[in-house]
Amino acid sequence: MAHLKGEKLAKYLKPVNEILGRYESKERYLIPVLQEAQEEYGYLPEEVLTEIALGLNLSLSQVYGVVTFYSQFHQEPRGNNIIRICMGTACHVRGAGKIMDVLKEELEIDSGETTDDLAFTLESVACIGACGLAPVIMVNDDTHGRLIPEEIPSILAKYK
Repeated sequence: MAHLKGEKLAKYLKPVNEILGRYESKERYLIPVLQEAQEEYGYLPEEVLTEIALGLNLSLSQVYGVVTFYSQFHQEPRGNNIIRICMGTACHVRGAGKIMDVLKEELEIDSGETTDDLAFTLESVACIGACGLAPVIMVNDDTHGRLIPEEIPSILAKYK
């Protein structure tokens, strides 16, 4: 977004400025403003973070400190489909590593990355809470359990 200047930048920042307009310029509103901005943009680009810092009378480093501390905030675009693979004990013992290998191969990305077409983001998580279904992945809000590696391509196809 560094290429945006003048009117284009102002237009791009209009949604975050509307969000900021609903709050007093106080530090205590930083998290709800960040949450709304991320909901609007899909992630938190630098220009948006700078605007939030200005709008709440905070330093950019204060804003970055919060964004980098909480895992709910993302500074890079994320996929339309978020795949979370459980790497907890039950899933690990029942083959989550092999499931992860197939996901990485099929998507051509590593955990924590997003496909170039922004279709998928792959994340490993400590526990999904569905140990009886191990190994488990979640695609968005859909749980897929008792997986075998051969099922992964057809699961991914449902979300393309």
